Amino acid sequence: MAGEVLGWDIFKDVWMNKMTNLEKLIKMKESETLEFKKSTGEWKEIIKTISAFANTRGGKIIIGVSKSGRFLGVEIGKDTIECLTNQIVQNTDPKAHPRITIQKLDNTSLIIVETKESSDHLILSFGRPYKRVGKSTIRVSKDEYERLILEKHKEELRFDSQVCIEAGIKDIAREKIEWFIKEAKRQRRLDADDSLSTEEILERLKLTKEKGLTNAALLLFGKYPQNFFLQTVIKAIRFRGNEVTEDMLDFKTIEGNVLSQLEKAEDFIFEHISKQAWIEEGKLQRQEKWLYPSKAIEFLKQHGHITNREYRKINEIGKVVSAKELNLMVRKGILRRVGKGRALRYELND
Repeated sequence: MAGEVLGWDIFKDVWMNKMTNLEKLIKMKESETLEFKKSTGEWKEIIKTISAFANTRGGKIIIGVSKSGRFLGVEIGKDTIECLTNQIVQNTDPKAHPRITIQKLDNTSLIIVETKESSDHLILSFGRPYKRVGKSTIRVSKDEYERLILEKHKEELRFDSQVCIEAGIKDIAREKIEWFIKEAKRQRRLDADDSLSTEEILERLKLTKEKGLTNAALLLFGKYPQNFFLQTVIKAIRFRGNEVTEDMLDFKTIEGNVLSQLEKAEDFIFEHISKQAWIEEGKLQRQEKWLYPSKAIEFLKQHGHITNREYRKINEIGKVVSAKELNLMVRKGILRRVGKGRALRYELND
């Protein structure tokens, strides 16, 4: 690799200084960024190398030099460059437009084809992708090409980024947007103006595209997302005992947007959690406390699991007390253990 970089640096020095003595270039060895071709008769291999350079780090092809570096020169006809250019454009996809120049030495000529690195490494030659490995041009594997395609279009392919063609602003609950902005200002000091129109707010939250509302906009703020996505419901079940095979004591299908579902899921959980109550001396009102900390339950709903350390931090308690409370919730069937040792975490029972 060090030799390749050195060769490239020499080429740049020659090119930038506009030296007319091309013998220095010809003495260089082929590398990841430099290729020699005898003539334009090797146009198919030239086009494959252009694809490979574009899909790697860019590079230059010197036409009129043998593989061993022997100077041959190229006969330049009236249509030589135009014909080569057309062959490149017609057989690359997306169309490649390398810089093609002619350099003269002792009344003979070389053709320099300079290709820049493409932004996505997805230039095809004759319908196939190539890349540069050392001084060789090789085909990109099917798996690697598919990975590059997915990487390029990942935002478009994500479900929440896709546009729901059937939906419109009428399907958005304005009150949920206002509630969200209010909470975001309070909790995260979000600089947002709730006096803006619904369209403007959704645009600033990046929940719209040219063609309409994204799926994420409907899931978060839709009046009834289930009109578009039947599967977006929460099924809350309370079982007898600690196993999901036991009898169901309560069952509820929770619909609505994500914000409403979180609230209703929390209500369901606290309907089945007991409170501790006591009278403190000097106070008229009865003191109450949920048997299971509400902050921890909310954390579990949002993240799906909680560790002993996270539970302690949320509730500001010690390690021993934390372990006792978590074990109690496991015995009551509220939580289940997943993993062991340092990987141990607790999840809500379905």
